[in-house]
Amino acid sequence: MNKQLKRKLLGWLPYVIGAILVVQFLALGVWQIDRGLDKRAEKQAFDSQAGFAAWSDGMDVRSFQRLKATGHFDSAHQFLLENIIINSRYGYYVLTPLVLAEGQPVLMINRGWLERSAQDFDSLAIELGTSRTTVRGRAGSLPKAGYRMGEAITPDSAWPQRAVYPTLEDLARALGREVQPFVLLLDPEDGHGFFRHWVPEEMGPGRHFAYALQWFAMGIVLAALLIWNFRKRGLES
Repeated sequence: MNKQLKRKLLGWLPYVIGAILVVQFLALGVWQIDRGLDKRAEKQAFDSQAGFAAWSDGMDVRSFQRLKATGHFDSAHQFLLENIIINSRYGYYVLTPLVLAEGQPVLMINRGWLERSAQDFDSLAIELGTSRTTVRGRAGSLPKAGYRMGEAITPDSAWPQRAVYPTLEDLARALGREVQPFVLLLDPEDGHGFFRHWVPEEMGPGRHFAYALQWFAMGIVLAALLIWNFRKRGLES
């Protein structure tokens, strides 16, 4: 490769890198808009729900749909979801299986947040009766972590089992039985739980749209600089 050709290729390198960055900035802007639209749809679904639909095994549910289900709690096999911070205080989400009928996957009920105390955890604080009951709530999911180290649930640990950002598959494995594909977030008016304040994800759609505007602006500015520099080189040559 002669020196002149090599010089030309090196001269084009900043434009190639710049063009790649412009595409990435624009793609991030589009992604943020998509996330913002998803959040807007979630909020609309959350606000528009009225009444509680009777739920049964196999029924399709929508995100945040109000549901009621009947069964009995399996108080002997509960989970404490650790590292849940509310109002700058550490605590647990208490997850309790609701047994619907023999042979059906259990429905996991998030009964709300319980503050962690300095003393050893008192399992009596979360015990429930075994009589058949109807619970109400919203269709939701388990809290998710950006990154999790180690196992979600320590194998063969005593009940109630401590869990760190488990998946539904982790819970099913620990229980030794299938679970439903969603979690019921217990209604604040229901008497079987603890502190509950269910809302869609804190970061609203407006924040995503603002981030999208920033990414688009960065892409446009970089594209303008590349065009200006290219035209400048053309005039100089």
